[in-house]
Amino acid sequence: MKQPLIQFKHFTFQYHSQAEPTLHDIDLTIYKGEKVLIVGPSGSGKSTFAQCINGLIPNTYEGEIQGSVIINSKELTETSLFDLSFDVGTVLQDTDGQFVGLTVGEDIAFALENDEVPLDKMRAEVERWAKTVELDQFLTHRPQDLSGGQKQRVSMAGVLIDEAPILLFDEPLANLDPATGKETVALIDQLHKQTETTVVIIEHRLEDVLYRPVDRIIVFNEGRVIADMLPDELLRTNILSEQGIREPLYVTAMKYAGVDLSTVAHLADIEQVSSPDLKEKISVWMKNIPETTINSHKHSQLRIEELSYRYAKNGRKVLDSVTATLNKGEMISIVGKNGAGKSTLCKAICGFITPSKGQLSWEGQPFDQFSIKERADKIGFVMQNPNQMISKKMIWEEVALGLELRGVAEEEINRRVENALKVCGLYSFRKWPISALSFGQKKRVTIASILVLEPEMIILDEPTAGQDFKHYTEMMTFLKTLNQSGMTVVMITHDMHLMLEYTERALVVFDGQIIADTRPVEVLTNEELIHKASLKETSLFTFAKHLSLPDPYLFTENFMTYDQEVRLK
Repeated sequence: MKQPLIQFKHFTFQYHSQAEPTLHDIDLTIYKGEKVLIVGPSGSGKSTFAQCINGLIPNTYEGEIQGSVIINSKELTETSLFDLSFDVGTVLQDTDGQFVGLTVGEDIAFALENDEVPLDKMRAEVERWAKTVELDQFLTHRPQDLSGGQKQRVSMAGVLIDEAPILLFDEPLANLDPATGKETVALIDQLHKQTETTVVIIEHRLEDVLYRPVDRIIVFNEGRVIADMLPDELLRTNILSEQGIREPLYVTAMKYAGVDLSTVAHLADIEQVSSPDLKEKISVWMKNIPETTINSHKHSQLRIEELSYRYAKNGRKVLDSVTATLNKGEMISIVGKNGAGKSTLCKAICGFITPSKGQLSWEGQPFDQFSIKERADKIGFVMQNPNQMISKKMIWEEVALGLELRGVAEEEINRRVENALKVCGLYSFRKWPISALSFGQKKRVTIASILVLEPEMIILDEPTAGQDFKHYTEMMTFLKTLNQSGMTVVMITHDMHLMLEYTERALVVFDGQIIADTRPVEVLTNEELIHKASLKETSLFTFAKHLSLPDPYLFTENFMTYDQEVRLK
């Protein structure tokens, strides 16, 4: 008989600062040893649900509670945060905010130090868990010096060493490159099997999590549980798309082709998915899709020539003779693994760092001689971490700041700020303090604060990280509109869907060099390039190969064009 480990019984929660409950009558049970995926749009209640599991509610975030939550036989409202920490280990989205040790070894050992575990036993446990997460060679390194994926593993080891029966992952893939995200999903699955813990994953990237099996998918929206189903059962419905959640692309392709999903076996497993007439239906549908048209941009806007840069601290070369031309009106993605040099290249373009050699030119003018302010008039830069860009307390003030500093008239400021907030899905929050926002919402504030300045080129570092599909689509549709009006849009991204859907050209960066400058579909159908740059083959290409379609490349390309046209309608 299955043992209940997490029980929500007609649970309703309302923050003191909110007029309405965030969670409404939640009634569900998660059993010992299960691996459960929680999905839902931003503001659906996922994070609040998680904070009830790990005890942050009501111990840190107070509010009105109705009903009950029982975690491993402990009543939530009667259990301290300290006591609950022995039952629930949480790996946060922002791993930097979770580190407490000066080295990887110290950070992993933190929980055992608090428990006064003898030194010999502590060292043995640290080595065991470091080896489990493949970090045994990094115990003396600073956690902050590691890659995004390695940081994630440090956090995992620090939580696992406590041997809590429940592991809670809050958007573990949000800041990882595609290959590292894939490895993380595999590692979570491996740990789940080895430790027999109960795993709860909250994540926007549904398709990526399904790289390894989950027992159930729970869909949240507007503070309610919309669905609690087996993965195959859920994918046969339209619940995900109706709730603004992106379903796996290969499932969407089957729906477009008129495949009866009730006849499809192993729907959640792309390597085993099968149906009697699947290949035939997809092939017929393919023939009716018009060929993709390719836009041509020939007017050079920004020329990068032989750009190199080394870190002053350790002399490591981060950029190595980078040469590229960005044309006016292009929509370009810059992709590659964490630490490849993508963000450093963009910082050099904007003047935040000074290259050791090389030249930059803007429409024939020596861009190197432009001040940071002069470059900012041409290029807007949105950083990956929104906290590094925000300087005001209130949302409206932050978005209006750049215009105020430029002396723009108040009426024009109000018009532009209002438009930017509406586009970024923040208008209803316009009078809120920024401290009350989620990471994804803060990201949208920083994008809005740059968009109001109307630069000729905008560079965005991970623009859709932490965004649900609805806000992702709204944001990218707006950026596409800006692009069609003549603005050049450059995006550093780990989101391969974004690259395929919205950009016509991809620069692939590896070890400080551009190793490919080509169309996105060519990047994600090139196995050698995918492996070298830590990317991930698109599920469409994998699906087409699985079905033995004659031209997987053409299938991938045509689907992306068709899908975008359908959603724009």
